[in-house]
Amino acid sequence: MVGGALQIAGLLVGGIGMIGTFAVTGMPQWRVSAFIENNIIVFETIWEGLWMHCIRQANIRMQCKVYDSVLALSPDLQASRGLMCAGSVLSFLAFVVAIIGMKCTRCVQSSWQAKGYIILTAGLLFILSGVVELIPVCWVANTIISDFYNPAVNVAQKRELGEALYLGWVAAFCLVAAGAVFCCFYCCCEKTRSYGYSAPTHYSTDSQRLHGKTESSYSKSQYV
Repeated sequence: MVGGALQIAGLLVGGIGMIGTFAVTGMPQWRVSAFIENNIIVFETIWEGLWMHCIRQANIRMQCKVYDSVLALSPDLQASRGLMCAGSVLSFLAFVVAIIGMKCTRCVQSSWQAKGYIILTAGLLFILSGVVELIPVCWVANTIISDFYNPAVNVAQKRELGEALYLGWVAAFCLVAAGAVFCCFYCCCEKTRSYGYSAPTHYSTDSQRLHGKTESSYSKSQYV
């Protein structure tokens, strides 16, 4: 009962992380315009994402345009495209594998040991997807902070951390947490299984010894 609830909790957390990863990949709010010093045009906000950049005017009108060329992007955004796509695929695979390996799922000719390995695979995939997602999010955040405090960068070109980065950190945390839950569940099942295998062995050995003693005493009584 507890194991099933633990698996369901891990699956829910992993599903939240997977959905968050998809959302972060498509959101344009990775880099947001900073209103500092002489840049006081507050009625116009610039968003820069992995696939497009948007200009929002006075919270009423917003125009978005897809990047014309990948080479026009900065190196961090170029690498973030591939890493976020890889993280999305890995999180989706982890979610599917976790559903297959759930304790409540009944597959034909499946054993608990095989399902334990499936659960372990799902946990490792969740952790890997979370780490892959953390790399681009932290990279872009580090670039934004470095440019913000760099006096050589023009004020109009300085950006702040967007909502997508904060959501990316939360999604990565959920993926890693889900992976840790599934890995811990596998370790607990292995300990329980090993204990269950060792206990009957000792019992059978003791029973055999007791049975042998009974037979020997019975044979002696016949001779007497």
